[in-house]
Amino acid sequence: MLSKRIIAVARGRALTAPHRVALSRGWEVAGTYARTAKFHSSHLLQAETVKVPQMAESISEGTLKSWLKQPGDTVAADEEVATIETDKIDVSVNAPSAGKITELLAGEEDTVTVGQDLFRFEPGEGGGAAAPSEGPKEETPNQETTDKSEPKDQQVDKSAPTPPPPSQEDARSPKPSSPESKKEVKELPKEQPKPKPKQESQPPAPRVPGSRNETRVKMNRMRLRIAERLKESQNAAASLTTFNEVDMSSVMEFRKKYKDDVLKEHDVKLGFMSVFTRACTLALKEIPAANASIEGDEIVYRDYVDLSVAVATPKGLVTPVVRNAEGMNLVEIEREIAALGKKARDGKLTLEDMAGGTFTISNGGVFGSLYGTPIINLPQSAVLGMHTIKERPVVVNGQIVIRPIMVVALTYDHRLLDGREATTFLVKVRDYIEDPRKMLLSF
Repeated sequence: MLSKRIIAVARGRALTAPHRVALSRGWEVAGTYARTAKFHSSHLLQAETVKVPQMAESISEGTLKSWLKQPGDTVAADEEVATIETDKIDVSVNAPSAGKITELLAGEEDTVTVGQDLFRFEPGEGGGAAAPSEGPKEETPNQETTDKSEPKDQQVDKSAPTPPPPSQEDARSPKPSSPESKKEVKELPKEQPKPKPKQESQPPAPRVPGSRNETRVKMNRMRLRIAERLKESQNAAASLTTFNEVDMSSVMEFRKKYKDDVLKEHDVKLGFMSVFTRACTLALKEIPAANASIEGDEIVYRDYVDLSVAVATPKGLVTPVVRNAEGMNLVEIEREIAALGKKARDGKLTLEDMAGGTFTISNGGVFGSLYGTPIINLPQSAVLGMHTIKERPVVVNGQIVIRPIMVVALTYDHRLLDGREATTFLVKVRDYIEDPRKMLLSF
């Protein structure tokens, strides 16, 4: 009987009131079955537990820094849900598929280990977000069909409980009031601003001069690791620093002449880092001990140069690596350094980007540093420090002239390099920078 009435509605046949009531009751019964079916179907998609992923061979735990989603939020496949901070990089935890977050099993700033349960997740297209949107869609057609099929008397009854228009008329009714009431209304705004000068006249609370407040902030894992590594370097290496001055006139003229062409053709900014990198790779071939490291009771010499570039980030200093820098030209070096620097500032560096450097360049000159003694990045044996450029009077061919001078520093491990080798290395770098044409003669 119910199916016949449904067919009649589909064919556009009119229904009498009793049939309409029976049909509406039928829809209610059908709706309960639909809801129970939907309830049982939702349980077919059982919630999954997402665990802390593998981060690296040397990393077994981290700090849960932030939840990007909360229980009840829907996520797309591969969307980031949480961020775990380690002593080297930040690891993002993504949703395995589209669905809904049902429960968080750890709090922010908690220490989590690899394989630990992190959050519960209910898979499905959009998770449970589609469910509430289906409800109103089912109700609206039922209301429309009943309204069209009901007689006019009942339609009038439904429109009766809509008395907002009379309320608006009531709100308008005070307008034709007596002139006395208008005077009262006009006097009100005059009385309102009176308390304002009282509030402004109140003197501020006296400030205690020489505040001695203290704020304690927990060190993040990267800062703790940096502190540990630097102290380890001081304790393990026999560090010594040698200095030299470099006349930057030739390099600055070279850069000024070709930087626009390089930017136009290669979309890369030509800087000083690529020139110093190229000079260091050539000097390292002549002084291989500066590119070596100590492993146990053995010295490891390398035919390649994986150059670590120190980059300052809000969380600390990181040293992404330019692989096989000895085989790159200036444009390729600049492009690689720019890409690694952007990844470092965006927090997108991976462990592969920072592992395995053989020599480090640190440019403190971008911050205005005039002199400095960089610390060796173990197990490397040396690090070159660049500094700011200052115009200074120097003697050239018996005459005092003004030249742009940069002080460069080489900190080296005296266990591997003697003073003769370290000084020779730095002098060769200076010679390449002061006359870049010499780099064309070295292979």
